[in-house]
Amino acid sequence: MVQERTLPKFQVQDGQITRDEGLLLYEDMVLGRLFEDKCAEMYYRGKMFGFVHLYNGQEAVSTGVIRAMRRDYDYVCSTYRDHVHALSAGVPPREVMAELFGKATGCSKGRGGSMHLFSEPHHLLGGFAFVAEGIPVATGAAFTSKYHRDGLGDPNADQVTACFFGDGACNNGQFFECLNMAALWKLPIIYVVENNKWAIGMAHERATSQPEIYKKASVFGMPGIEVDGMDVLAVHSVAQEAVARARAGEGPTLIEALTYRFRGHSLADPDELRTSEEKDFWMTRDPIKKLTAYLTEQNLADEEELKAIDKRIQEVLNDAVQFAQTSPEPDKSELHRYIFAED
Repeated sequence: MVQERTLPKFQVQDGQITRDEGLLLYEDMVLGRLFEDKCAEMYYRGKMFGFVHLYNGQEAVSTGVIRAMRRDYDYVCSTYRDHVHALSAGVPPREVMAELFGKATGCSKGRGGSMHLFSEPHHLLGGFAFVAEGIPVATGAAFTSKYHRDGLGDPNADQVTACFFGDGACNNGQFFECLNMAALWKLPIIYVVENNKWAIGMAHERATSQPEIYKKASVFGMPGIEVDGMDVLAVHSVAQEAVARARAGEGPTLIEALTYRFRGHSLADPDELRTSEEKDFWMTRDPIKKLTAYLTEQNLADEEELKAIDKRIQEVLNDAVQFAQTSPEPDKSELHRYIFAED
């Protein structure tokens, strides 16, 4: 069994979040979880094709970071595991589901599919299939914000960029080059490492000389923070501080969220490399169950309220599937459209 790193201690003080904040975080995580469950159902029913990488178990990272930002204003850059990032960023479930079905009503007009979600109105810079491919894109977006604010004197150009990637990306050159540039230029960006312990089939501890990724930030003179990626309140708190630093012009932050994916690498992965003991260890840390317990213990919500949210979200997803199924395929006449910029 792979040795598990001791998760950081984080205690939420009473009153740190309001009832409305708690319910928002809960709803966002449940939307992500149930959406991915619906994707698995549709995939195995032959409604989706190609590679589909699900996010189950990691919802606290997406929700905790993105919901600490400003929707439709700040930027989000994702990976091939991008469905839930898109939902947290505000892309409607209908548009995400339709994209997975390859329909013209999808957020990428049916051209991207599971690994290449993109939405300009929601400032979702895209999902990227190649490992670490999105890091330079996100760094460029942060540079744009910095240039508009400092170079062109636009005081309203204070967008922050959140760049998500996995532990495997931290061994790639883009990671080091971009963190160096971001630190030099004090770019308004948050680099979020979703360390789920496995880079496809390679255990994290076997692939790097420094398994504690957050410590790599010290080389670039930027803050590096380790956080329990199964605790949405912990992630949200750390993200709020990083967003405030970035927006104030104080530069980038590297956040390493210790998390775990509950499913295989993709829906085509039989998931035979990870031991049952390891999976059981992380299943007990389900972030949604953890938040549910906190909300009820702190009298911020009761079980009936949370079940009502679950039911409402399930109805939203049923509608999204119906929308995707009845949406048109991209027209053949538009085969060459969206390759180049249009006036």
